[in-house]
Amino acid sequence: MKVYLKIHRRNDIDTVACCDEDLLNQVFTEGNLRIEINSNFFGGDLLNIEQAMEILKEASYFNIVGENITNEAINLKLLPKDGVRRINNIPMAMKMMF
Repeated sequence: MKVYLKIHRRNDIDTVACCDEDLLNQVFTEGNLRIEINSNFFGGDLLNIEQAMEILKEASYFNIVGENITNEAINLKLLPKDGVRRINNIPMAMKMMF
């Protein structure tokens, strides 16, 4: 499995954006909720999911979208299952450390 991963750096804070390969450049809506998985934010390097997980393990902040990447993050205990939100049945989750 492959995912797109991009690291955004701002004011010494890194945020990792990661999505399943097949979701890039798609938009999902449900009621008043909307997620746009655009290449500007998510479209970085195309990596094997194992490589992406090594990066996400070290991340203080991340934004992940897709069945594969969220399931793997749950399996590795990077986030709880109830930390996943679905928009039009597409799972997404965010991690922020304060």
